Amino acid sequence: MLTACFGAPAKALASGVRATHSQAVPRRANAPWWKKAVVYQIYPRSFADSNGDGIGDLNGIIARLDYLKSLGVNVVWLSPHFDSPNVDNGYDIRDYRKIMAEFGTMRDFDRMIAAMRVRGIKLVIDLVVNHTSDQHRWFEDAKKGPRAQYRDYYIWRAPKADGTPPSNAASFFGGSAWSQAGTDGDFYLHYFAKQQPDLNWDNPKVRTDIYDIMRFWLDKGVAGFRMDVIPLISKDPRFPDLTAEQRADIATPYAHGPRTHQYLREMNRQVLRRYDAMTVGEAIGIKDEEDPLFTSPERRELNMIFHFDASNVDRDGWKTRAWTLPEWKARYDRLYTALGPNGWTATFLTNHDKPRAVSHFGDDSPEWRTLSAKALATMSLMQRGTPFVYQGDELGMTNFPFTAINQYRDISALNLWREKVETGGTPATEVLAVLAKTSRDNARTPMQWDGSAGAGFTTGTPWIAVNPNYRFINAAQEAADKTSVLTYYKTLIRVRRTRPFLIDGSYRDIDPGHAEVYAFTREGTGGRALVLINFSRKSVDYALPPGIRLRQRIVNNGAGSSATPGAARVALAPWEASVYTY
Repeated sequence: MLTACFGAPAKALASGVRATHSQAVPRRANAPWWKKAVVYQIYPRSFADSNGDGIGDLNGIIARLDYLKSLGVNVVWLSPHFDSPNVDNGYDIRDYRKIMAEFGTMRDFDRMIAAMRVRGIKLVIDLVVNHTSDQHRWFEDAKKGPRAQYRDYYIWRAPKADGTPPSNAASFFGGSAWSQAGTDGDFYLHYFAKQQPDLNWDNPKVRTDIYDIMRFWLDKGVAGFRMDVIPLISKDPRFPDLTAEQRADIATPYAHGPRTHQYLREMNRQVLRRYDAMTVGEAIGIKDEEDPLFTSPERRELNMIFHFDASNVDRDGWKTRAWTLPEWKARYDRLYTALGPNGWTATFLTNHDKPRAVSHFGDDSPEWRTLSAKALATMSLMQRGTPFVYQGDELGMTNFPFTAINQYRDISALNLWREKVETGGTPATEVLAVLAKTSRDNARTPMQWDGSAGAGFTTGTPWIAVNPNYRFINAAQEAADKTSVLTYYKTLIRVRRTRPFLIDGSYRDIDPGHAEVYAFTREGTGGRALVLINFSRKSVDYALPPGIRLRQRIVNNGAGSSATPGAARVALAPWEASVYTY
């Protein structure tokens, strides 16, 4: 919980000189459609099961589209729905033009797009093209030997003289990034699981086939792509051994191949700009100051990228560490400074690869869960950028109470256990404590629709356990409660959509050093607003900086009373989030 992380260092920062961080933004009459969007991420395996097999599916999504429409979102990002052996839950693709059998059929997919279109919802799908499954027909052929038709679709190297892998490159999921396949003894590269061989983007035939796959889905009516680990597509063909420092943060060297931007511009030129497609890249290994290289409009690469500097504020390798609110705010400030007045970003707090937002950044205790979930929603939806809401966050869903390794399904958690406990000598209790906070499975437990058995997700046995708190955290209960997290999300989305300055207006952090309060302004076409969020369990008597006098409170999460118009101070209740015009 965040409150447990605030200590003496944060309070010391609060006593310093108040500073402000800002970016002025030029007014634009017609912002692109994707800037006005509110995106909802669906992890299909865990969203809604229509046939009782315990696995979410496309027909389950169709049945819940009215729920999404009532929430107010107008874009859905669908995590991989392609045919897959599911070593990495769909991120190992066997056939890019086929629907995963567990999810349904292509006819179901077409019905889903049509049903979304009727409700004014666009669909963005995952583009996973750094790697394929080792069961993809390309790799099945490639491993036959050097003369195979698709050999050069992947990256092969001979072993070193002593028979060891070509380099000391490490996999994100543990162990070497090189494995052998076939009969000739060569190694193939896989930055992730050994069942996920990396594609050779330097081969123009690979790029041609990928662009054809993109056109296939765009022609079906898909509105764009979330691009999985897209900075990794270009590799240094020398594959030098990594230094100890590089191995400690392998994302950075892997994300800086020599031709990444060349390939993205080619992709844009040949495919994306012809469809007015929305693109968001998963910017693994990318620093804030590099953002314009991907997103500046004149470069014609991507619309926006996901940055993980803020969401990883408490990470130290595979472990966690204490953090402070000023440190967190500074990470957002660095991003907005790097973006400049014309840049754009994706705002998010969690996704399928992160723990639940309220357990990670808020306070998921029974007393404060609702208020802190609303406070986090205020922060994310009121920032500058396209907001992404992960399924269940609009309910304030929490981390699962994991206690044993056999409760996990995620390959990264299971590999960490093997590496640290079974072979590495790390105490099981230490690894379990870290996984309980950080595991991707925290966000992958089934959507909590109602208080019935299976949480309304399935009539069968769910593929991963339902969080036991589903009886009092679920969509049916919250839809009937005017004070619920769900109702508050609807309010925030409506307020954002009806005030243009909350979409592409400027962002200014007016008090970066304050230890408990996140205070920022949004100013642009049609008005300006001050967002005040108390990230603590205690009341704060907050003094506004010179030049800001409040007018009307337009949003509040249910804590505290409204300040008097013209007031120079605001009494913020614990976990209060308020938005004022000024």
